[in-house]
Amino acid sequence: IFGTGVTVAMDPRTLGTQIDDSIMDKSLDAKLLATNKTYLLNVKTKILDGRIFITGKVDKVEEKLNITKLAWETKGARSVKNDLKIKDEFNFKQSAKDILITSQLRSALIFNKNTKSVNYNIDTYKKKIYIYGIATTTEERDEVIAEAKEIIDVEDVIASILLVDDLRVQKN
Repeated sequence: IFGTGVTVAMDPRTLGTQIDDSIMDKSLDAKLLATNKTYLLNVKTKILDGRIFITGKVDKVEEKLNITKLAWETKGARSVKNDLKIKDEFNFKQSAKDILITSQLRSALIFNKNTKSVNYNIDTYKKKIYIYGIATTTEERDEVIAEAKEIIDVEDVIASILLVDDLRVQKN
């Protein structure tokens, strides 16, 4: 108990923020465990002020993308940094195409005055674009998805874009 008090006392976050982060962490851990029991050992999460950091190793890219989606769907998530490593085999030609698609979308969002590109994580795998982030308006969300669909060779767009208004409970 004494050790916990020291940790809380030395943490620069407010007690309320620490509690919110702890609840988010337990919620995400429960989702991961329900998805795949091996994630308990292979995937580590850390949450600071609603920002989720993920590390570890998974077998396939699809698992990494799904874990990113689960993290974004955690109530209170403000950003997600997924540094999971993949054990899957590497295909240079496919990877190069995917990097090109991601770069094209990133550039389109940077040059589009109606979008804030820094608010989005973009992953492309086998010509499918996965977009995670926070939009200020529904129009911005729709614009991001439309930009993704315009890119040549894109087979599908999977978007998990939250609205700013949905992030935190409004305090009156």
